[in-house]
Amino acid sequence: MKKVWLSFVAVCLLSLGLSQATFAATRTYTVKSGDSLYKIARKYHVTVAQLKSWNHLRSNLIRVHQKLKLQSSSKNVKTSSSSSAYRTITVKATAYTANSGSGITATGINLRKHPAAKVIAVDPKVIRLGSKVYVPGYGTAVAGDTGGAVKGKKIDVFISSKKKAINWGVKIVKIKVYK
Repeated sequence: MKKVWLSFVAVCLLSLGLSQATFAATRTYTVKSGDSLYKIARKYHVTVAQLKSWNHLRSNLIRVHQKLKLQSSSKNVKTSSSSSAYRTITVKATAYTANSGSGITATGINLRKHPAAKVIAVDPKVIRLGSKVYVPGYGTAVAGDTGGAVKGKKIDVFISSKKKAINWGVKIVKIKVYK
């Protein structure tokens, strides 16, 4: 009788867990005017890469009224608790400003409207867009942009002031890319 009772309790707990996972897969967000993948990712504490993966997006373009799948907050907690896991990469780091071009990054961040944003340009083949990255001397940033000259193990840190960007110069740094 004891084994039957334990089996029943185990089945109930497993089915409860599976039903929550099923519910999580159906949670959606409707894109509003002015939204970007970056803004939505920050709001729900996920990465741009996760949003793109869950929604089978090949680019960062989204449309108003588009429905995006989101993962449940319980799963997000699991993801964020593993964010202490990272890999280190030695890279050449330069700096850029929003003065040239549109000022809007590859992931949709408007650097002119958000001059204090901590954003770096990366080669997506080396560092996934949307990743959280720690850069010594700069701080924790999001890999939110790409650039024509950013190839391989090179990053470009966004600095709003041209003078400060020039003062940054060229550095060889060991960065931490969080998983």
